[in-house]
Amino acid sequence: MRLKSFVKYMLPLVLFGLLVFLYGFTSSRNASKKIAKIEVEFEAGDNHFLTHQMVNKLLIQNQKSVVNQPKSMLDLHGLEQSVLTNPYVEKASVFASINGVLKTVIKQREPIARLIEKSTSYYVDRDGVKIPLSQNFSARVPLVSGVESATEIKEITQLVNLILSDNFLKKEVTGIQKNEAGEYVFNVRSGDYKIEFGNFINADVKFKKLKAFYNKAYADKTIDNYQTINVKYHNQVVCTK
Repeated sequence: MRLKSFVKYMLPLVLFGLLVFLYGFTSSRNASKKIAKIEVEFEAGDNHFLTHQMVNKLLIQNQKSVVNQPKSMLDLHGLEQSVLTNPYVEKASVFASINGVLKTVIKQREPIARLIEKSTSYYVDRDGVKIPLSQNFSARVPLVSGVESATEIKEITQLVNLILSDNFLKKEVTGIQKNEAGEYVFNVRSGDYKIEFGNFINADVKFKKLKAFYNKAYADKTIDNYQTINVKYHNQVVCTK
């Protein structure tokens, strides 16, 4: 009876000890496994600005490539931070697989407008973050001038986001200028006329008036008769021929 009781109580302990040993052995073996290759995956498909080679150059640890380094020696957080230093990267995730592959998943910043200043030019994304121009790709986004300060960049970002939320307007508006009076003027794709939008106040109402005018002008086939379309004033659209 004593032997059976001894076996009854010792068997779980032996099995638990065996599991701990196997886990430790597997973990140690996995940690000593070396990185065999690097894989880079871009979210949302297009990777216009970054190339796989550019990302590989960011995956450097102790001034050398991570390939052939043991997994236990990797600083994954540090590698993620290195990738995030690239101005084209919005989010990054770096992890090592069981089979020795270091995988990097990247979401690139998406430009919504190109700002032109006196001596420089750059893109901004939907959050107003500046993105440098690239030799690899030129984004087809509205050109914006007359905007320089952080407050102005924040406002133009909100304005462009409103334009991009409308399927018609995001194709129609090709450029935006902010004049000395602090008012916005739009260049459009469908003609040589300008849209005088005014300041950023009541932007939603102004866009609704503009869309209603477009519907009527296209139906009447009179859109080409105008030089300016002014939506600055309350409850009306003023046009000049």
